[in-house]
Amino acid sequence: MPYAYGRARGPIPHRSTFRHVGGAGASLRSTREVYVSRLHAEHLFKVFGKRPEAAVERLKSGASREELRADGTTAAVIDASFEVEAGQIFVVMGLSGSGKSTLLRMLNGLLEPTAGRVLYDGQDLTALAPRELREVRSRHISMVFQHFALFPHRSVLENAAYGLEVQGVARKEREERAAEALELAGLGGWETSWPDELSGGMQQRVGLARALATDADLLLMDESFSALDPLIRRDMQDQLLDLQTRLKKTIVFITHDLNEAMRLGDRIAVMRDGRVVQNGTAEDILVRPANDYVASFIQDVDRSRVLTAGSIMDAPTAPGSADEVLAAAPATVEADTPVHELFTPFSHSDLPVAVTDERGVLTGVVTRDRLLAALGDEPKAQDAVKAPAVAPVVPAAAQAKEVPAGA
Repeated sequence: MPYAYGRARGPIPHRSTFRHVGGAGASLRSTREVYVSRLHAEHLFKVFGKRPEAAVERLKSGASREELRADGTTAAVIDASFEVEAGQIFVVMGLSGSGKSTLLRMLNGLLEPTAGRVLYDGQDLTALAPRELREVRSRHISMVFQHFALFPHRSVLENAAYGLEVQGVARKEREERAAEALELAGLGGWETSWPDELSGGMQQRVGLARALATDADLLLMDESFSALDPLIRRDMQDQLLDLQTRLKKTIVFITHDLNEAMRLGDRIAVMRDGRVVQNGTAEDILVRPANDYVASFIQDVDRSRVLTAGSIMDAPTAPGSADEVLAAAPATVEADTPVHELFTPFSHSDLPVAVTDERGVLTGVVTRDRLLAALGDEPKAQDAVKAPAVAPVVPAAAQAKEVPAGA
């Protein structure tokens, strides 16, 4: 019996509406429509030191970061532009000192850009008065820090409810919403505990619950899992992905861990020396690194969990119709199936795995040789493991259905 794999994952339109249904915390979303936000960063600069505006002009004219540093000026972020679509997890990745945390703090106005704009749902946050900006931060943007920032004199429930307290929400309502958020974060039953009674992972869950309780559409997460042990860190990544499937938040996630970025990110921006050097999907970055720096950065990534069947498939070459190829294949997968899921069918058969679209129409095949070659490739800058343009091969049965009556 052939295996069947594939992930249902569709785009979320800007300002679309949805309802959260089922599971713990359903009432967080079930009583009203929710408008999902979108974020734009336009040519952001952040310069620390004397005459920062003049330093920006020098950078625009071609001056390097090192030249500014020699004059006592630090360019933390240089001409950063990107767009975060509604419902995406957008990961900003870079080594220490690359400017990623500074960039994040400009997105919610904790740091004022030296130049450039931040647009949240079309509203220019950089043009808001301080009081208006605080209102946006308190109701529409939540932040989860690397260090848990819990109040030691408040219970877990009180910590989770703190953002609602700042908003002026009545005590009964904020405690109910905080309890729901704790349940979503996997801390149901710990409401009356104190922060020092929790492990590091549990404390980070309280920080996540605090962000969820405000029902903000945009979450900013600054190295939120980097202080955790590896097993706890992976558990928190699983928790975030599970929550995302239900709540569809728009998330900007900062990390220096490439494997974490590849696992979480719908899109990834790689930063170096204050600049965004590449912005794309995990697969784009892995198979088409923009430069030698990115190529060296990704050399130890587990390619089997990033590459997909669609990226390495070939056109069917075996004789016979699409129906015959599908019938003979040891497995049928969709184009977005990670290639590590092809190992099991290839352990049972030497025949190619069939790749289909969402309608079940054959679009290509993956052979064992092609799989091994893709996993062994070490792409250099702008090299790629490219799938050929393959026209769908419509099975005979499907063709018969598409013939108009009387033709």
